Amino acid sequence: MNNSALALVADVIGKVDRTHPADAVLRTEMRSRSGISREDGRAISQAVFAYYRWYGWLDRKETVTQQIARAIELSETFKKNPGSVVEKELRHAIPNWAASYVDVSPAWLRALQTEPALWLRARPGQGRALAAKLGDCRPAGGEVLADALRYEGSKDLFRTPEFHAGEFELQDITSQVVGLLCDPQPGETWWDACAGEGGKMLHLCDLMRNKGLVWASDRAAWRLEQLKRRAARARLFNYRAVAWKSTAKLPTKTKFDGILVDAPCSGVGTWQRNPHARWTMRPEDVRELAEVQKELLRSAVEALKPSARLIYSVCTLTRMETSEVAEGITKQFPDLKPLALPNLFEADRAVGNQLWLWPQAAGGNGMFIAAWQK
Repeated sequence: MNNSALALVADVIGKVDRTHPADAVLRTEMRSRSGISREDGRAISQAVFAYYRWYGWLDRKETVTQQIARAIELSETFKKNPGSVVEKELRHAIPNWAASYVDVSPAWLRALQTEPALWLRARPGQGRALAAKLGDCRPAGGEVLADALRYEGSKDLFRTPEFHAGEFELQDITSQVVGLLCDPQPGETWWDACAGEGGKMLHLCDLMRNKGLVWASDRAAWRLEQLKRRAARARLFNYRAVAWKSTAKLPTKTKFDGILVDAPCSGVGTWQRNPHARWTMRPEDVRELAEVQKELLRSAVEALKPSARLIYSVCTLTRMETSEVAEGITKQFPDLKPLALPNLFEADRAVGNQLWLWPQAAGGNGMFIAAWQK
């Protein structure tokens, strides 16, 4: 890495903090600089993420540039030989508090130190055709995940004609599992209560073949605007977007065949893809978010039709936000029948209506899913 690129990496790191995530700062800085080649841009991005991925190994007494160089060295060594990090050293991959909140295993910690896969979601039934068009795609395997493709090429996918034609979305494989387990049917009415920029909502609409209706709500209006742009590109129109900022009043009096609560969470399941978040999340955040999750689920129960399905998902793996939330809802609402969930990946854990998807098994983000039927 040349000196100017190294200086940019150090500049990005210097501007990162709890309220300014590494990926957002990196995007801003890259856009503000001219003359950065695509190759240099990729190296700069990898260096920033390597710094936070190997942060627990770095000597804070060294200069930032020395720490960056060390992180790059550790990353390259690990790629060539994952065994270069012995088991007792893996504890450096996460903050000390995490071991009290997550079922930590050497396999999970080692997975956190690998670079994440890039997953695409083809339109229903088009996985094989899309793979042939794009090339460098590896299907996830199995009939259920036939449209999940792992992309291993170097194209700028956002510039491909297939992307502009709405033939695929960039969506992590475990997020795709959430939509598949919702299993919405054409003609049904669903609610994606925390839709964000619409990744899972688009999947629901697609699975419903553009028939029926999906209500999409979120606190942030700007996310809903992005959702609308994505839906237009995908030519999906069976949705209604609405701002929803308070659980005290539901966004509609509609009763639903199914509700997805993909709730705000600590994001521990994304620590492979987003290593900076390992060092900014705090235990008190986990506790506060667990209360938000419970409140969202309690509100959603009110909007279920008889025999309707409620799906809860979070991209985290803390017990407080997963099993404890799910068990609390089951206890509070005895008219909700826990729905058993299939174990789609070897080495993941499915217990009754609760499913944990771990990065080392699924090859994507960590995810927890629970399901009930009214």
